[in-house]
Amino acid sequence: MDLELFIPPCIHSPCHYLHPPPPTKPLRIQIQGPLESIQKLLPKTSWDKIVRFPQPGGLELASLTHRALYGEEGSIPAVRDEYLAWAMEGRRPLDYIDYYGVTFDHLVPADDPNPEVLAISIIEVDNDGGAFANKVLSFAIDPAEYTGKKVLAVPRCCQVKKGTQDRQRCNAEVAERDKEIQSCVYASSITPRMLRPLIVSNFLPP
Repeated sequence: MDLELFIPPCIHSPCHYLHPPPPTKPLRIQIQGPLESIQKLLPKTSWDKIVRFPQPGGLELASLTHRALYGEEGSIPAVRDEYLAWAMEGRRPLDYIDYYGVTFDHLVPADDPNPEVLAISIIEVDNDGGAFANKVLSFAIDPAEYTGKKVLAVPRCCQVKKGTQDRQRCNAEVAERDKEIQSCVYASSITPRMLRPLIVSNFLPP
């Protein structure tokens, strides 16, 4: 059974200006959390194999988050980046992930390299009786309200950590991803006929 992605109301009065975000405001959104929590939202999605960007589940998580924030059905936001943390056995990385994050845009112009950022953390509450959640959030939670019903996701304004570097970090990660994509596109566009003169020229005298 797919659980609900639950983003609680802002605890502040007045509410933080991005919680909830105004529907007409351009915004870059990053949501991340333990894979065990994400799998409760998307139980039919496979995360076992590392695939090319973006993960199919990343598109689903972005769409799910967009609907939770804006209530729009059928919208597919533009995925800009993703974060994968490898599961570890001692110091040896395994071939699957145990933590995932995806970044997507809402109404962000293509020529805006530094939009405002809303960072959201998915918080696992089942495996420790809510101990971690009650340590990192600015409000208390009761795990019984979530177990088997919904998955908790909390914007940065309602966390102990304030995320003063979220905007700079997130936009830098998107810029780096764009460079990687452009490099791949350029490399794939080079044919053997184009490549041969480049190689030969390496051996010509100055």
